[in-house]
Amino acid sequence: MPDDRKLIGSPLRMRPLGFAFQHLRYAVAAADHGSFRRAADALMVQQSTLSRCIRQLEESIGVVVFERSSGGVRATPAGRNFLHAARSILEQMGALAAIAHSAGCGETGRLTIGFYTSLSAGNLRTTLRDYAQRFPRIDVGMRESSRTRLVTALRNGVLDIAIVAGEGSLLDSDAMPLWSERIVVALPECHRLATREIIHWTDLKGETLLLNQHDPSAEFQDILVAKLTSPEDRPKILRHNVCRGSLKNLVGAGFGISLMTEACIGANLPGLIFRDVRDVAGPSRIDYSAHWRRDNDNPALASFLKLLGERYPLPTKGA
Repeated sequence: MPDDRKLIGSPLRMRPLGFAFQHLRYAVAAADHGSFRRAADALMVQQSTLSRCIRQLEESIGVVVFERSSGGVRATPAGRNFLHAARSILEQMGALAAIAHSAGCGETGRLTIGFYTSLSAGNLRTTLRDYAQRFPRIDVGMRESSRTRLVTALRNGVLDIAIVAGEGSLLDSDAMPLWSERIVVALPECHRLATREIIHWTDLKGETLLLNQHDPSAEFQDILVAKLTSPEDRPKILRHNVCRGSLKNLVGAGFGISLMTEACIGANLPGLIFRDVRDVAGPSRIDYSAHWRRDNDNPALASFLKLLGERYPLPTKGA
């Protein structure tokens, strides 16, 4: 058996640390149970294994941690200080492992989402609320911009995912079809069409249509061309470089009407009403899809994609 006085007198900085974190667990368990035998039983290891590891620990650090006796073990004064530090290390390692596990499972971290639909109502709003409730430790950053700028941000890694109108692929990204939103026309409450519950595309002839210079303006224009093939049947289009809220204010002030998606209805303004725009097939809609880079291994993105897949599953073939 080594001389304990030599162990105590050996400078720690001169000794390589020849023990593992398991040795710390054994030492703390022995202190808690006051016995190598009871600690070994609790840890489901052989007493000889636990005793040998604690001796290796003492030799490695140059400190006698326990006084042994036939009645059990008791920490020495130096051992009490060491065990206090050992408990702190084990707690920190446990916390570190929990953090790593949570991050690897997509339960912590940060997710940056680009979009150009309204957050005042609709599917994106409810999806974000569901995600925040399910993963409260993930920080979500939102970036509203045009489709072109979202594509650039996705390419540069500024965004984890972009939610845009249409289902075509972006860059070398993966895509997932999501939801569709009804197209509505925003009208001043005193407008001639305001008394109608349903408005058809042909009713827009001769109107001044206000659109912003951002998305989904292009989708609206494509639909106008498809629904009203003759230029004479289409409304006059005026584009403004303003946000969605300012566009609503322009409509409310009587400068024209505007096309929006149903998600915009959640933030209504006094003097403004919304009506569905239809044709013979029913309400017109715009489809939305999610896009992300194939090489993005952010676990928070994986958890968000899983949620999207649950909320908006792909239709079954043949259904």
